[in-house]
Amino acid sequence: MKESGKAFDFKLFRRLLAFTNAYRLIFYFVAFAAVAMSILAILRPYLLKRAIDESILPKDTEAFLYFVVLMLVVLMLEVLFQFAFIFYANWLGQNVITDLRVKLFKLMMSFKMQYFDKSAVGRLTTRAVSDIETISSIFSQGLFMIISDLLKMGTIAVFMLYQSWRLSLIVFAILPVILYATRVFQRAMKVAFEEVRTQVADLNSFVQERITGMKIVQIFTREETEHKAFNAINEKHKKAWVKTVWYNSIFFPIAEMASSLAIGLLVWYGGLNAAQGGVISLGLVVAFVELAQMLFRPLRQIADKFNTLQMGMVAANRVFAILDTESHILDEGKVELTATNGFIEFENVRFGYNEDEEVIKGISFDVLPGETVALVGATGAGKSTIINLLNRFYEINSGTIRIDKTPIADYKLNSLRNHIAVVLQEVFLFADTILSNITLNDPTITEAEVIAAAKEIGVHEFISSLPGTYHYNVKERGAMLSSGQRQLIAFLRAYVSKPSILILDEATSSIDTYSEEMIQTATDKVTQGRTSIVIAHRLATIKKADKILVMSDGKIVEIGKHAALLQKENGYYRNLYEVQFMAEDSK
Repeated sequence: MKESGKAFDFKLFRRLLAFTNAYRLIFYFVAFAAVAMSILAILRPYLLKRAIDESILPKDTEAFLYFVVLMLVVLMLEVLFQFAFIFYANWLGQNVITDLRVKLFKLMMSFKMQYFDKSAVGRLTTRAVSDIETISSIFSQGLFMIISDLLKMGTIAVFMLYQSWRLSLIVFAILPVILYATRVFQRAMKVAFEEVRTQVADLNSFVQERITGMKIVQIFTREETEHKAFNAINEKHKKAWVKTVWYNSIFFPIAEMASSLAIGLLVWYGGLNAAQGGVISLGLVVAFVELAQMLFRPLRQIADKFNTLQMGMVAANRVFAILDTESHILDEGKVELTATNGFIEFENVRFGYNEDEEVIKGISFDVLPGETVALVGATGAGKSTIINLLNRFYEINSGTIRIDKTPIADYKLNSLRNHIAVVLQEVFLFADTILSNITLNDPTITEAEVIAAAKEIGVHEFISSLPGTYHYNVKERGAMLSSGQRQLIAFLRAYVSKPSILILDEATSSIDTYSEEMIQTATDKVTQGRTSIVIAHRLATIKKADKILVMSDGKIVEIGKHAALLQKENGYYRNLYEVQFMAEDSK
């Protein structure tokens, strides 16, 4: 969705209003309160006029007290309706953004991995949190406030004409100046706020990435460089905001000056007419001074509220741009994968992350039920891509991937992934307890089952040594655990899900010898009796594999067992093994 160049995008606004349908009664009540406040707004000046002309000038105390009581009643009604208006307008806004945020988050969870590969985390966080929060102000401070102000202004204008067309013309002569200034201001502020939201997203993205990668920043002593880069981004952010301040600084003095000029003309013309015994009474002059202020005040405030509305609309435009994103794995499968033997087939599969660059170039292989197959090859050979394709994180360009003779696209996506467990090289843990990170809050997996599984694969002793044991909070990204300990948690997470197919992606490439021994024990237990695909960098860990697929440049160049592959003269696997063996032997 492109940024709209219009001062106000009604199509976008109607789309946003659709989210209020579930709260229609509240919406109508807020609208009614706005109408009621506009009517009550003219009663006070009207009663003040009558009080001056009918009680103060004739010195009628009883009539004066009567008007005072009436004005108090009107004031109390105004307060009551204003309270209801503000409360329910905000209530409506919060419910709308709650629904919108849930819809956005649910949608983002269905996006292809390719979408996240190309999208900055900080920018997506800004959309899901601060942008959606900004949208709530459309209802709490923008839309209904503007409608209420416009109703007040319309009611006041009609009432003024009814009371005195002469005094009304004085006020209306100044009105075009403020209206024109407001219009120019609105257009300028829309552009300014679009820039503000862009700079906020850039700033969030930069800060989040640097905090996440702080270790790299400090290891390579990039503090000064990153500080300068932050200053540059922060300066752009400041300039974007200063531009909005500049426009406000110009508009509000102009509006205030025009309002003061109109009041001065009213007092001059109306006062002279009243003093000379004309058709204009003193009470009417006082009433018109108050009415003029009530007419101009919303004009000055409406520009400020329009700023809020514009910010909300810019934020809505960005959020709807994500909601309109077509980046989903098609979940059109009809087959429920309730159980699987784990028979995997790749037939002439081709795939590329970019359209003009293939990563997988027509590979074909089978993995038999219960078989352990290892994928080896240099970095960039396409090993991890195969895993991503099996899980349908990405869609293949051509060819077929089958599980138990059925193309994986024919399976319902959740049922497919429920039967595949993956242990990644880089383990991600949430800022939660070890138990929650293992079960991922699946209510069907009990703590007793987790403990029993941990004992089976040899992880229980390590977890029991931690304070709080299974309820130990590992903090963000598992910062309280070593890489080996995080890997063991990942193995346990995969094991308790009882998968039919297990995938180990470089699971022992960056851990110490002690942890590797524990993980090797866990691997033997976890892979027992189930189809397993192991991506290995350290070739010594896959000697027991039933079959080894050697990959190079997106193709399978050799297939066989460890011993057989080592017998091949100038074989690709043999060369890999010898280079690695010599490297380890030289340590």
